Amino acid sequence: VQLQASGGGLVQAGGSLRLSCAASGRTISSYTMGWFRQAPGKEREFVAATDWSGSITYYADSVKGRFTISRDNARNTVYLQMNSLKPEDTAVYYCAGTGRIFTIATVTAEGRYPYWGQGTQVTVSS
Repeated sequence: VQLQASGGGLVQAGGSLRLSCAASGRTISSYTMGWFRQAPGKEREFVAATDWSGSITYYADSVKGRFTISRDNARNTVYLQMNSLKPEDTAVYYCAGTGRIFTIATVTAEGRYPYWGQGTQVTVSS
């Protein structure tokens, strides 16, 4: 599976962006999918995840209520809608996929994801 993240950019605080993660090579309709981010000088951290159907989601506390993860299995694509962006959301955002069943322990651990996109830069100015 190849994952291609896109949609990043420069936005002012309070603004919105929608990231996309398009998969190719095989269908991701049965995969648990997640988004992670890495800010300069920091370790990569979990942001959000969804089960294969999109009906179960989980978010990091720092983005809960502002970000929404969704998926369109017909398009083989996962999205991250980011609203009310803050300067501390500035990071490179990565999408990731795994065939593992959705559990909190699984989706928050980057080591459980064998498939990763290349990352897309999100910069939020104050």
